[in-house]
Amino acid sequence: MAKKDRKKPKQNTKKKAKLTAETADRHVLYEKSVQSVEPEIDFIDETFSRSRGRVARYLREDFCGTGNTSCEWVRRRVGNYAIGVDLDTEVTAWGARNHIAALSQEQQSRIALVNENVLEVSTQPQDVILAMNFSYFIFQTRETLRSYFENVHDGLIEDGMLFLDCFGGYDAFREMKEKTTYDDFTYVWEQAAFNPITNEMRCHINFKFKDGTSLKPAFTYEWRLWSLPEIQELLGEAGFKNIKVHWQGWDEKEEEGNGEFEVVTNADADAGWICYISAEK
Repeated sequence: MAKKDRKKPKQNTKKKAKLTAETADRHVLYEKSVQSVEPEIDFIDETFSRSRGRVARYLREDFCGTGNTSCEWVRRRVGNYAIGVDLDTEVTAWGARNHIAALSQEQQSRIALVNENVLEVSTQPQDVILAMNFSYFIFQTRETLRSYFENVHDGLIEDGMLFLDCFGGYDAFREMKEKTTYDDFTYVWEQAAFNPITNEMRCHINFKFKDGTSLKPAFTYEWRLWSLPEIQELLGEAGFKNIKVHWQGWDEKEEEGNGEFEVVTNADADAGWICYISAEK
């Protein structure tokens, strides 16, 4: 998935302290290496408007974590409202201190983070509900995932839409590590264990620093690797229609995804891919 654009930092006369395992904040590192909230909201905004012929205003971010995406939504334009839902009180408290506190008072009045279970949460009907960063993979049975989709369906207005992301490819079934180097740290995605009988997997996010220290693991996920046919079938069983897979294009020069997603019904059997899924109520 394409990374977010980053503005060049202002010059500082003080020497920047080097990151170490002791000084680094795992949430900051996660957002730098995993999230791309601006292009993600661009995609959601444009896809909803094109499909529904109007602009979305109300968004619910399930498994919201720090609420980074919800904050981007309320910053996007006056009249946008966001609700972030997550069970983890530590991470939502971090988001309140570091993201919501940085918003203007007017923007803060249009966002809320709530600590509730996404399987049971009930909010006012939303235009858009999202579950990104593969967070719904935490549900490891068809019954539970279908129950989640049914709750989302109930939480949308009559022409509302659900957005998900998904990953796969033949490397997704391997126990492996993948490293990405940034200026002051290295991000390591580790697929530590995989059970082909159940598709259960254990994944870690690790961060390594130039002084030799590391945050290992910084995050751990116990997931089921869901396939696109399974997800689409369960969405249909939950009442969704016009379920579409949005596949990322390829930049031949850079030899990486180009950040542009198009609706497809056929795709290459790549080693690793990330796509979006949209579904209409």
